[in-house]
Amino acid sequence: MSDAPPPDREDTDAPGTLAAGIDRLLDVMARLRDPDGGCPWDLEQSFATIAPYTIEEAYEVAEAIRQDDRAALRDELGDLLLQVVFHAQMAREDGSFDFDEVARGIADKMIRRHPNVFGDDESEARHSAPAQMRSWEAQKAAEREAKAEAEGRRPSVLDGVALALPALLRAEKLQKRAARVGFDWPGPEPVFAKVLEEVAELHEAAAAAETAREPASSPAGDGAADPAGSRGQAAQTPGDRAGDRTAVAEEIGDLLFACVNLGRHLGVEPEAALRAANAKFTARFHRVEAALADSGQSAADVGLAELDRLWEDAKQAERGSSDAKATAIPTRDE
Repeated sequence: MSDAPPPDREDTDAPGTLAAGIDRLLDVMARLRDPDGGCPWDLEQSFATIAPYTIEEAYEVAEAIRQDDRAALRDELGDLLLQVVFHAQMAREDGSFDFDEVARGIADKMIRRHPNVFGDDESEARHSAPAQMRSWEAQKAAEREAKAEAEGRRPSVLDGVALALPALLRAEKLQKRAARVGFDWPGPEPVFAKVLEEVAELHEAAAAAETAREPASSPAGDGAADPAGSRGQAAQTPGDRAGDRTAVAEEIGDLLFACVNLGRHLGVEPEAALRAANAKFTARFHRVEAALADSGQSAADVGLAELDRLWEDAKQAERGSSDAKATAIPTRDE
């Protein structure tokens, strides 16, 4: 909890001021969580049940940014702020902390991590963004080391990369952390080779799994089942089949991890790239559905060849259109 003195709110509670807006929102949430007349749904919630909504609202903020929709961004930021207020209210109820301590804590952290702005640091960081980023990372590393020491454990360069992050984003952050201590490819070319290697290993694992699923037959070809399997192989058990699926899943994971590495070396954020690909697929498929509707048909009424033709038409139609264009969302390095 912060030791900073309470803020001076004199002359800041007039309608339309920032403090008035925040205070009103805090009052609304306190009322919703009031056991005497509050909202039954809000009263039933906990940190764990609200967490998925917090993640969802963050993604909706990102979508409003992608669409360059300022009105939607204002609304989605409000929804995200509500999540912060909701968590802070629950923490206030159990005596952990309150919203004011959350706000003070992040303000203190920003001041601590920006001595080039709030302190007497006259180094290059005052005038150079790259130098400021190095200073920022040094501050975070020191904080992580202090936390590890307080917890009585050995610090790791991977400390602080949250398990709850989307898998692609977490993979990128893990790779960036490892790269800081020299554990990295020298450039994109060897990563291309690694991706191809992982594709080959996935193909091999998938082929092995498919072969294992094929029914065994008698070597004599008389139609009788061969309990031991052809060529004397033992019959596959459910555990074997689960192992095959696990091997395929592991290779797919390795391939995705390698693709994240490739994107990083090419200056592309994998999470943003996949989000853009999803948006592109959605826009094209909507065009396909619209074309089918115009002809009085649905996707279930036509074959794959016709769907492929309409898909190619959609690709042509989107060229020069902004419908499928997605904006990569810049993020501060972990």
